[in-house]
Amino acid sequence: MKKFLTIFSLLLTTLFLVSCGKKEEKADGWKKIEDKKEVVIGFDNTFVPMGFKDESGNNVGFDIDLANAVFKKYDIKVKMQPIDWSMKETELKNGSIDLIWNGYSITPQREKQVLFTKPYMANKQVLVTKKSSNITSVKDMKNKVLGAQDGSSGYDAFTGAPEVLQDIVKNNDATLYEGFNEALLDLKSGRIDGLLIDDVYAEYYLNKNNEIKDYNIIETEYTPENFAVGARKDDKTLVENINKAVKELHELGDFQKISDKWFGKDVYPK
Repeated sequence: MKKFLTIFSLLLTTLFLVSCGKKEEKADGWKKIEDKKEVVIGFDNTFVPMGFKDESGNNVGFDIDLANAVFKKYDIKVKMQPIDWSMKETELKNGSIDLIWNGYSITPQREKQVLFTKPYMANKQVLVTKKSSNITSVKDMKNKVLGAQDGSSGYDAFTGAPEVLQDIVKNNDATLYEGFNEALLDLKSGRIDGLLIDDVYAEYYLNKNNEIKDYNIIETEYTPENFAVGARKDDKTLVENINKAVKELHELGDFQKISDKWFGKDVYPK
């Protein structure tokens, strides 16, 4: 009887370990993506130059080129899915998308909800104002109207460090926009006095539209950020494979080619 109980106990332990292994495999979405040969990436299709819809209606941008290069290594097709940026973590959690990849900054709040890859690019939040407004510093925004994108890392920084800007602007809050294009139009028309925005977006947009001469890009005291790809917490293999591919692309010089196309320099973290 004692021998029988020992064997029975071993069998139960084995079944438990196998069951746990299957659950772990099911939780990590890499195998599903690999079998389907497709990964769905959520992005804001107005965020130039990271991922946006061009004049011909095509999805283009640095992040899109990089994502395609990464998954080409695994023979997996990339499907870019435009989403409401303020709902990005919800879309990821619900399984509507597999990844958030579109100038997605690592923040403490987001780290609680998603699993990040290693950073692939640095970013910072800046204040953009019209030169005609005579607003040339953050302190000049006292009692002025500020704009920001809803769900952006900029707005998170704004509310997380109120002493930098929130405490002095009108109503101690910002006018929120779904995308930066609408916000920049309001800035141009004078409906807002300043816009808190990603430096990479501001530089690209204003230079491309030959408007840089009409605007100030003002440094802020917000902590510099890093762009990374966001995945579900259980998708460790997916994140590891992205990290591996990005590193290989940089070692081979392919990352630099994509970076030079959009920025004229290598933006890979030093």
